[in-house]
Amino acid sequence: MTSQPPQGSTPSGSSTTTDQSPVPPLRSLPGSYGWPVVGPFLDRLHFSWFQGPEAFFRARMEKYKSTVFRTNVPPCFPFFAGVNPNVVAMLDVKSYSHMFDPEIADKRDTFLGDFMPSLGYTGGQRTVPYLDTEETKHTQIKRFGLDILKRSSKVWISELEANLDEAWAKVEADVSSKGSAKFVNPLKLCMFKLLIKCFLGVDVSESPEIADSGVSIVDIWFILMLLPTISQNVFQPLEGIFIHTFAYPSFLVRRRYNKLADFIRTRGHEVVQRGVTEYGLSEEEAVHNLFFMIGFNAFEGFNLLLPDLLNQLLSDQTGLQDRLRVEARQMGGPVLTFDSVKQMPHIRSLVYETLRFNPRVPLQYARARKDFRLSSHEASYDIKKGELLCGYQVLVARDPVVFDDPESFKPDRFVGEKGTELLKYLIWSNGPETGTPTESNKQCMGKEYVVLTASVIVAYLLRRYDSMAGDGSNITALEKVK
Repeated sequence: MTSQPPQGSTPSGSSTTTDQSPVPPLRSLPGSYGWPVVGPFLDRLHFSWFQGPEAFFRARMEKYKSTVFRTNVPPCFPFFAGVNPNVVAMLDVKSYSHMFDPEIADKRDTFLGDFMPSLGYTGGQRTVPYLDTEETKHTQIKRFGLDILKRSSKVWISELEANLDEAWAKVEADVSSKGSAKFVNPLKLCMFKLLIKCFLGVDVSESPEIADSGVSIVDIWFILMLLPTISQNVFQPLEGIFIHTFAYPSFLVRRRYNKLADFIRTRGHEVVQRGVTEYGLSEEEAVHNLFFMIGFNAFEGFNLLLPDLLNQLLSDQTGLQDRLRVEARQMGGPVLTFDSVKQMPHIRSLVYETLRFNPRVPLQYARARKDFRLSSHEASYDIKKGELLCGYQVLVARDPVVFDDPESFKPDRFVGEKGTELLKYLIWSNGPETGTPTESNKQCMGKEYVVLTASVIVAYLLRRYDSMAGDGSNITALEKVK
């Protein structure tokens, strides 16, 4: 089954939103970095241990009576001597939108703040998230990735449905024999097989080793690379001592990483060579950026989104399932496609609200390319060239000036004319939902595929089952359509 590639809603390709409101009064930037070494270390304890990220930012927002302030964000002292934790935090939609302006936001090596994992995790390459829009290599890799996605649209839906059939057949069997089933691992394997096929044009079954271990290769690589920046706030003080104190060396994953990289190089040879001949990349740049696109951007992105999305659907007690089931079965025609789920506004709204309520990448960073004046809803602040900007999306996406009752999950929030207007403030993809990813911005190249794929999965389940019960990891009851 073929389907047209998803299209963004901003033909110009712009990834910024315009704000014609008056510039608020100038104010001195509040907050403090504290004493050298001591201030960052204390903030690290509060961020990762005593409070956790959300309470950390909320407490300072209340203390300074401002959504923009100076603070420190880990990792930092004692074993991150070369990392500067000083940031200007931005916690409202208006101030955060400066992050999308390439004239003032330099994204060079700021994907994880001032901390950058060893290049050993990415085959010695600076992959596209670490590149700034002014770098030629960013343009080449972004065009390469966008081309892969466009080509993949021909098989995306058919491959997705085939893999969903296999995954949910296993879930059904487990529910029948055991009374419940964990769906996360079958869904992970489903998405991994889909992404290998769509990005590389090959079946993962061509390599039994990768078919068996590919999911764990990516999961372990992802976790170890990000451990210094991940705050779980559990098992303290052990987490603070063993996870946030030092970076884990890349040799821990090198052997298994190389197995998947070699699979990409050999089995995906045609795609790799297209990156070389049509987009000016070296073979190594093509291979390791493909690894990052498949493993980090796509696979782990879906792994974070889908359990949360299904939890909202399965655990709801307001009749949401029944309402969405009517839409899934009455709209979009007999065969699911990207175009058909565009006719299901309530299902798409559920996906949008899940992305708003629990953003996949909580922290976003950029460095000020020049001196400029940053505006929030209430004040303006002078920012100096080189200062590190930090947006905490969990609070940005709950900006009460923009979203009614922002602390509540409202699955129909993005329905209708008012809901559509709110999409320009939905910023989970490193840009507004109304924007279009291009080589000239940093917006997620697969943002349309994420929303539409998640919508297809929801519609697929609602067409397959008359009722479902469970939570974000388990299915406890299924009634298949008669």
